[in-house]
Amino acid sequence: MANKAAESRVNAGNSPSLPPRTLSVAPMMDWTDRHCRVFHRQITRHTWLYTEMVTTGALLHGDVPRHLDFDEQEHPVALQLGGSEPADLAHSARLGEQWGYDEINLNCGCPSERVQKGAFGACLMGEPALVADCVKAMRDAVSIDVTVKHRIGIDDVQSYDFVRDFVGQIAEAGCKTFIVHARNAILKGLSPKENREIPPLKYHYAYQLKQDFPDLEILINGGIKTLPEIDEHLRHVDGVMLGREAYHNPYLMASFDARYYGELPGGRQPSRAEVIAAMLPYIKRQLELHGDNGRGLRLNSITRHMLGLLTGMPGARAFRQTLSDSKRLALGDPALLLEALQRTQAAQAAQIGSMA
Repeated sequence: MANKAAESRVNAGNSPSLPPRTLSVAPMMDWTDRHCRVFHRQITRHTWLYTEMVTTGALLHGDVPRHLDFDEQEHPVALQLGGSEPADLAHSARLGEQWGYDEINLNCGCPSERVQKGAFGACLMGEPALVADCVKAMRDAVSIDVTVKHRIGIDDVQSYDFVRDFVGQIAEAGCKTFIVHARNAILKGLSPKENREIPPLKYHYAYQLKQDFPDLEILINGGIKTLPEIDEHLRHVDGVMLGREAYHNPYLMASFDARYYGELPGGRQPSRAEVIAAMLPYIKRQLELHGDNGRGLRLNSITRHMLGLLTGMPGARAFRQTLSDSKRLALGDPALLLEALQRTQAAQAAQIGSMA
């Protein structure tokens, strides 16, 4: 059965009701699950959110609701798929549209050996004709946007011509949006973590893609951490995708709606305390539905994504310590979040008092 979101609205891909992809949060395995996305949505209403990569095999042979279910408030939200068989990807994309997702994204950037063994991810950049077939199959299957996330090269291939030709061939298959992680993917010898840090960033490759393909939507990703950096990138490309900074310092996104979309839902930027308050009904509902008396969903499954909410603020350590108390977390009481906030406020007051 499809997500209730699909029952209540018509998904229209480039619908005017959807905000532009000026800002987005990258798909990150083990991090950007549905609970993380709901948390991020309390901070920014317009920034696009992406699922963790879901493989076609998981949708063809696994528990589809477990992989595709999401909360209505997550929109705009994109489903990232991992696979290399056009028919399997078409079927999975169709499921994604039926479930209510706003976009289907094909992973052509993950360098892990496990993903390579499945013949997808970054290694697909070496087979642009196959990627084009995959994109065409998905576009024929759905009415929502089909996009591609990729690197700028693989292994020792350093020439800009490589990524230019890749994008050009995929664009001919009808893809209009490319998310460019501006590093090479080293397929052998580096871990996924090292692949995010060691290959040098070449932002100018993404800039050049926009110049060479002005009619395409080019988004840039990789190592972006600050508002001035975002501003600079947006002078050259259509959008910026944040990765780990959005996870470790999520409140950075609180200014996105006003700064980049010209709108503040509710009229003002939410405070950290309001973000926490907004999460409590969701947490309570999820624990009631899936908690199973402690044997199912755990409180920590949600609160772990919130540890960085006070990054850079007085009391951040007290907040993290409270939300990392395993004994308290085991009780499954969402009031722990309020206690963490109170400890934080006490720590802030003590710091201010010491400075007086």
